[in-house]
Formats: sequence, C-alpha cells, structure tokens
Amino acid sequence: MRLPRRTFLQGAAGVLALPALARVARPQAYPARPVRLLVGYAPGGVTDIAARLIGAWLSDRLGQQFVIENRPGASSNIATGTVARAAPDGYTLLLASTSNAFNASLYDRLDFNFIRDLAPVASIARDAFVLVAYPAFAHKTVPEVIAYAKANPGKVNLGSSGPASASALYGELFKVMAGIDLTTVHYRSVGPALPDLMSGRVDLIFAPVASVVAYVKDGKLRPLGVTTAERVGALPEVPPIGDFVSGYEGTG
Repeated sequence: MRLPRRTFLQGAAGVLALPALARVARPQAYPARPVRLLVGYAPGGVTDIAARLIGAWLSDRLGQQFVIENRPGASSNIATGTVARAAPDGYTLLLASTSNAFNASLYDRLDFNFIRDLAPVASIARDAFVLVAYPAFAHKTVPEVIAYAKANPGKVNLGSSGPASASALYGELFKVMAGIDLTTVHYRSVGPALPDLMSGRVDLIFAPVASVVAYVKDGKLRPLGVTTAERVGALPEVPPIGDFVSGYEGTG
C-alpha cells in the first residue's frame, strides 16, 4: 500500500495531532519488531481513522507491522499515560490530538507531563469541526437552534466525544457565547455517538469534518455550522458559526 503524501494528508484531515514517542535515540535497525500505535478513543472516530491510515502506510514503508490499539477513557489520558510509562525504545507510540493540549489545563493530577514525558515526531493534519444534527431535527440553522434553546432551556441534547474533548469544549463555548442551555450527553468518542445522533437519540454534536462528511453527503446528517472563521472546502455550503454568534471562531 503506497499512499502519496497528498492522499494521506487528505484522508487523515480530521486530526490536529502530534504522534509522540518517549525520548530516546532510536536504533539504526528501527523498527526491528511490531510497533504499537495507541489511540485514546474508541474505534470509528477521526483519530482512530487517522491512526489506521498512518499505521498502514508506515507498515508498508518500514516493513514492520504498526498495530493500532484503542485505549479510550479520560479524554485520552489513559492512552497517553500508557505511552508515557512505556519503555523509551520507540515501540509504543501515541496519536495525540487537541485533547492532549486541553488536558494539561483541565486535569489537576495527571500522572504524566505531556511536554516532558513525550516527544513529538510529526504533525499529521488539521481539521475543522462542524455542528451537525440528525436529518429530522426541526431546526435547520444555527439561529433557529439558538432561538429554540433560549425558549426551551435544556430540551436540546448535545452529544460530545467525552468530557474535556474538543467536541465537548466547542459545545461549552457555543453554549456560553450563544447564552443557551443545552443538555450535554457524553460518549467515549465521536464514533459511538453517531448512531444515536442519526437515530435522533441526541439532537446535535460538534464533530470533526472528516468524521462526518460522508454522512452529510449521504443525507444522514445535516450540517449547521463550522467552527472555523472561513468556510471549509469539504463543506463549502456550510457557514461559520461565527456568522451568527459574535466572536465564535474555533481553530481548525
């Protein structure tokens, strides 16, 4: 499997991540055996998809298997701690994400230091988030959602990929800046949340564009707004949420 650089970056465009490994000088024969690549979320989310793309590419390129290992929980802290405590030999890697940056501020007692205990290897990609609803959701625009939520506090359910995740934080920012009360429902990652969203068990979720663009194209989800200041190439018809909520500009 040979993935051109452009093809890989487009396929993995859902992740803002620095894969990291413990600080060590790698032997010249590296890798001489299979390498574990840990993901801090359940299968099906954009971080998992990116890990599987890069793992297949590296396996082919380097001649050793890169085994994807999902360790969901605590907003990726379980996986991150596992890598931080692993032998510093380069055979246990982490596909990091924006959550690793958030966690340094949100958790008081982490048993690792992300900056000290792990070293960045490469930046894979960047991605915007998009607010999506299930197709039958009655409110078809961000202003309609805000108006309904203001008149009906707590009646709109907002899914998230877990406390302290980018999905959850975008949701909290949206609630604060729009002055609305939404009921947040946490999942272990975006992947497990999508079936509930498409069936209407939850109303909305902030998800990486790469995780949901296929469902949007198939009509299984309806996009309402993106978190970037400008429109996103994959969903050019979807306006930025900042067009409706003053000052709301996420990072892609």
